[in-house]
Amino acid sequence: MVTPEVILSAEKITKIFPGTLALDQVDFKVYRGKVNVLIGENGAGKSTLMKILAGVEHPTSGRLLLDAHEVAFRSTREAAKAGVGIIYQELNLFPNLNIAENIFAGREVTRFDVVDHGAEEEQAQKILDRLQQPLNPKTLVSDLRMGQQQIVEIAKALSQNVRVLIMDEPTSALTASETQALFQIIADLKAHGVSVVYISHKLEELLRIGDYVTVLRDGKLAADAPAADVDITWLIEKMVGRTVRAPSRAHAASRQNSKELLVVEDLTLPRAGEGFTLEKVSFSLHEGEILAIYGLMGAGRTELFECLMGLHPESTGLISLAGEPLRHERISARIAAGITLVPEDRQRLGLVQQLSVAQNITLASLRHYLQSFWISDRQESDSVARMIKELAIKVRSAQQPITSLSGGNQQKVVVAKSLLTKPKVLLLDEPTRGIDVGAKAEIFQIINRLANEGLGILFVSSELPEVLAVPDRILVLSRGRLTGNFGHAEVTEELLVKAAGAHRQTEPAVGKQTAIADSR
Repeated sequence: MVTPEVILSAEKITKIFPGTLALDQVDFKVYRGKVNVLIGENGAGKSTLMKILAGVEHPTSGRLLLDAHEVAFRSTREAAKAGVGIIYQELNLFPNLNIAENIFAGREVTRFDVVDHGAEEEQAQKILDRLQQPLNPKTLVSDLRMGQQQIVEIAKALSQNVRVLIMDEPTSALTASETQALFQIIADLKAHGVSVVYISHKLEELLRIGDYVTVLRDGKLAADAPAADVDITWLIEKMVGRTVRAPSRAHAASRQNSKELLVVEDLTLPRAGEGFTLEKVSFSLHEGEILAIYGLMGAGRTELFECLMGLHPESTGLISLAGEPLRHERISARIAAGITLVPEDRQRLGLVQQLSVAQNITLASLRHYLQSFWISDRQESDSVARMIKELAIKVRSAQQPITSLSGGNQQKVVVAKSLLTKPKVLLLDEPTRGIDVGAKAEIFQIINRLANEGLGILFVSSELPEVLAVPDRILVLSRGRLTGNFGHAEVTEELLVKAAGAHRQTEPAVGKQTAIADSR
């Protein structure tokens, strides 16, 4: 096989942050017209290397070569002019602007020195059509779900004349159909000579679309190879340097006979305009049970969690926790009652970026440390130390900035914050989004342990392997209605996919073992 031309290369890149060696003499090659996969655990240095390629960060030492000529990008604008674009893992959008305005932010289309909104919307529509997304360019970004916002990020990058496009976890919030559309776009970009640098923790999709694979571990180059020559076992071994055990759990049917913690009856959420986002959703969650919610984008999964947390006072239906009806719509009242949420977007909704690790961990439970008018520093510090130990959060000091932690450890901090509220029911919305295979296993080990201690766990996931392996029971939502209710022993991928794509039905599909136990 003839090795293709290298368009962009990093040679001996070292990056030192205060107290941290992020990259240590790393070499990386980007081949022209190919998908160049970069993988590694959270904290391996992937995002730092990509930020250097895109002009966000500058290397402490080493050099970049573009078309065999040394370059030094002082900003993302300089990198973009040279043809290097980037799509960030954490969204970089203006929620108060519409889709077209976000796509052309900083590069506005003008006529007679005035922004030509019509021209921007026309060009934006062409890009959205290319992405096969039925979105209106005039829609405010604040009105879009997470996956739709990710599409806007991709559209923004494609609006520039890129030669090298860096994609950092582009499918982390996309549905299967949206992911397939993205892969078609990547194939089209390759056909036109565009080089793609692709970062993802979804190993199967890496091998599906990748041409070359580079692995980082602990800030160093661990391995590189053509994608055709490697498999998932090789990827995991090079990434983590250890055996990663899949989450295991005894899925006992007897949990259906345990105490009911959460009971939801006829939960309905009207949609703005007409119709319903959720319509007559009923289910129960038992003590020590892990219950998954599966469905396609727009099914109402996140809205269900928002209703449980009291975010939609316009919703109707009955919600009871430990036998007590929940009538207060304030979030603080729901938390005090024993329900807490780990949100899908940990950066925007789960963490305060300006605070330390310790301050983020105790943010939702400060009332537990009040003594008269003062917070007990000793009790707060003891709780933080206990959470760091129990959840194995990798941190040098509890006082270091939350932004200095890897994605997996940031997710553990959000979980720790929730656990300190002393919940009876823990809601987890896409708990493994954007974290590596090792961190995923650790998160699910934590979930299993919490369930074994008696907590009720309700989690949303778009990953079929997680939904099939982890929970005791799976509910499926489609267009706001419950269309499936399956026990672990009887569920199959085919049943889940069929239920998730179902049109409005009179009765949900129900597994044999769960029909009686959860027929309310």
